[in-house]
Amino acid sequence: MLRVTLLVAFASMFFFSRLMAQEEDVLNTKISINLQNVTLKRALKELDKHSGFSFSYSESILPLGNKLSLSREEQSLRSVLSTLLNNTEIIYRVYGNQIVLVKAQNEQRATANQSITISGYISDMESGEALLGATVYLPEQNLGVSANVYGFYSLTIKPGKYSLQFASLGYKSEQHHITADQNTVLNITLGADTYQLKEIIVRSSDGNVHVADEEMSAEQLSIEEVKSSPALLGEADVMRTVQFLPGVQTVSEGSTGLYVRGGTWDQTLVQLDEAMIFNPSHLGGLMSIFNPDAVKGLKIYKGNMPANFGGRLSSVLDVRMKDGNNQKFSGSGGIGTLASRLTLEGPLVKNRSSFIVSARRSYLDLLLQLSDDPDVKGNKVFFYDLNTKLNFTFNEKNKIFLSGYFGRDRLKLDKTFGVNWGNATGTFRWNHVFNKRLFLNTTMLYSNFDLNYLLNDGGSNNLQWKSKLRSTAVKFDFNHYLNNRRIVDFGYHIIYHHFLPITVTPINERSIIQPFSLEQNDAIEQALYLDSDHTISDKLSLTYGLRLTRFQNVGPGEILQYEKDQPKTLLNVVDTLNYDKLETIKAFHGIEPRIGLRWLWNAKTSIKASYNRTKQYIHVLSSAATGLPNDRWMPSGPHIKPQVSDQVAMGYFRNFMDNAIESSVEAYYKWMSNQVDFSPETDVLLSRYPEIGLLSGKAWSYGLEFAIHKRTGRTTGRINYTWSKAFRRIDGINGGRKYHPIYDRRHDASLVVSHKLSKRVSISANWIFASGRAISLPVGKYEIGGEVVVQYDPFNRNTDRLPDYHRLDLALELRGKNKKNKKWNGHWNFSLYNAYFRKNPLGVRFRNVINNDLNISEDDPNVKVETKEFKGVFVSLFHFVPSVSYSFKF
Repeated sequence: MLRVTLLVAFASMFFFSRLMAQEEDVLNTKISINLQNVTLKRALKELDKHSGFSFSYSESILPLGNKLSLSREEQSLRSVLSTLLNNTEIIYRVYGNQIVLVKAQNEQRATANQSITISGYISDMESGEALLGATVYLPEQNLGVSANVYGFYSLTIKPGKYSLQFASLGYKSEQHHITADQNTVLNITLGADTYQLKEIIVRSSDGNVHVADEEMSAEQLSIEEVKSSPALLGEADVMRTVQFLPGVQTVSEGSTGLYVRGGTWDQTLVQLDEAMIFNPSHLGGLMSIFNPDAVKGLKIYKGNMPANFGGRLSSVLDVRMKDGNNQKFSGSGGIGTLASRLTLEGPLVKNRSSFIVSARRSYLDLLLQLSDDPDVKGNKVFFYDLNTKLNFTFNEKNKIFLSGYFGRDRLKLDKTFGVNWGNATGTFRWNHVFNKRLFLNTTMLYSNFDLNYLLNDGGSNNLQWKSKLRSTAVKFDFNHYLNNRRIVDFGYHIIYHHFLPITVTPINERSIIQPFSLEQNDAIEQALYLDSDHTISDKLSLTYGLRLTRFQNVGPGEILQYEKDQPKTLLNVVDTLNYDKLETIKAFHGIEPRIGLRWLWNAKTSIKASYNRTKQYIHVLSSAATGLPNDRWMPSGPHIKPQVSDQVAMGYFRNFMDNAIESSVEAYYKWMSNQVDFSPETDVLLSRYPEIGLLSGKAWSYGLEFAIHKRTGRTTGRINYTWSKAFRRIDGINGGRKYHPIYDRRHDASLVVSHKLSKRVSISANWIFASGRAISLPVGKYEIGGEVVVQYDPFNRNTDRLPDYHRLDLALELRGKNKKNKKWNGHWNFSLYNAYFRKNPLGVRFRNVINNDLNISEDDPNVKVETKEFKGVFVSLFHFVPSVSYSFKF
């Protein structure tokens, strides 16, 4: 049904885009006309004759006796009509080759005691892209509002003369002087402020958002900031940049998973254009699926989440794709050490519709083909991404967007083993402005993740393994601008989840593998929410909201009933219940309050506090430390309760140097219930009844986060530090006593700096430090059949630590000469990852060490064995990685 709806929507958009194109063709027709002291009626007849188009109007509404003079050579019909109808109340509509003149419906002029609304969209002057986080400031009344994620703003004021200031980070501010006496639509375009060498002074009108905004525990990043950081293998990466932020950690160097304020990686909601991403990594976690050339911006919420977000406990990473340049055709791309990329974008109808197509592919498999070794040459390993988007502006009140992402990883080892996995998403959005104060975004979403294994030894051991996750959703999100002191957001969401854990089939009849599959799990998740941003006074403002949720685990399904107060084992099964498709197996309800407070001490200082509750109804059942493609997702049900989290936070926010430097200190405490874990002997992946061996308990964490951020000038950057502790207590693990999870790190610090030496040369550096993560080391060993087996203490989990982690990354960027009207611009990037060769431990591997030399293989027949000692050896991933990339625009 969703696919049919999207096809119909796309066909409708194509049809209407052609209608808009026809209207544009008519209005862009060039005409020449010379009129001297003639009536409007005579002028319209002459225009009818010279243009070849027919004009229709009622004489009763036109001032046909007015005299005018007009002389134009090769001017557009639009320009001539605007001049003719200037200072009248007449507007025109185009229908084929006919132009109809009608009287505009005048809005009543406001009296001095009435309020009027100024609203519109804020976008990029060069591309037409909506500007996320743009601000509107009214100095006469010390009022300001922020545009929503679609660039829409609304400001309610009393009649009068004002100076409106529009600003967005990285853009030149605009000031517009207006006489406000009626509701007005004012669309604004801002020009990019690029390659500035002089210090940019950010005034309080646009630079104190960090202090004045009610929001806390959130960070918004521009894609330019992502691209400016030194990158692994020359590939700028969204997820790795987010890991530099305070309160965000990773469990290992080769992972893009986000562990936020003591939460696990699966407790972060990752979405692209609002579509859910189940596994946001390529190459097992070395890089994320987000192509930086296709991304407009991103924002992460670590706490104090708006009520429109839900479904995950710890955080939300909201990534937005570019809309496409609606002004001119352009392209960009790059050639790097690991992958290459190409992006094309441009208008379908200028100013009204556009497209973007962005593709990226790695080519390690192509390099393998150059090998003379047939065993190497037969292997394949690569990934690709494809981002697409179309958008259409029908009029000031209606916009439609259609976007998609398609990505895949493939690994093939000769002909014996293969694995591939990938994400696919689709987003259909309709923005509708009901009036100057009410905005609606209607969204239809599709998310899919699938995994396929292939094993074939050429004989009887062969099989194919498949699993799939899929979600479809519909969302209705309203923004109601009641007045300048109160904005209310409300809406309704419904999501249908489909989980197909495992299907195993033999490849051919010689296989000894028997067909095997686990039951699908389906669920329906609904939410109704209301959020209010309320300015009580110039000093005090509140954000408060409520999210009401309902979750239904639905059939088909087979559910075992166990003897009450007895362990869940097959011996204690007392009944088996079978459910039909969409029949409710178990239903849950939830109330999730959110509240935030901001006290503005002065223009440069504020204190903020927040509390929020979140619920998570889907779980990852995995014994792995990081997100793997074969992780098993399951809905809450009769034997798995929803996870619940409560978090309180307080922060001190201060700006310095006329808002050029932002700083903050935040303290948080979070407690979570119904946290899932398993007894060590449980086979999570293949268990038909995973509740057998399922353990649950609670977790809690607390910490302090310090941040300094310089956004402007030749030198920009961030200094972040986090001190934190995380604990879990689960019956059946560690003797029921509390323990540290593996992602617990006491200290986490990062320095990210970029400096422009000139308009063409810039340098950047990252320095990262993190305390060693918690691990369990063996307390003994024994031999079975000549093999050494290590033994762990089940009552002392994660009491040891890996050595501290730290590294330095460096980058040099050289840009070509940016001449005026130059059609091709490029720049080189030279990076060093782990510049001082630090061997950071990824983990510990226990093996036999020959002759006290870690580089000698135990299986090497040419080595004389003098000593052999079984010991733990640190395993590291990246010692020193140089890379070079070339990026271009045209």
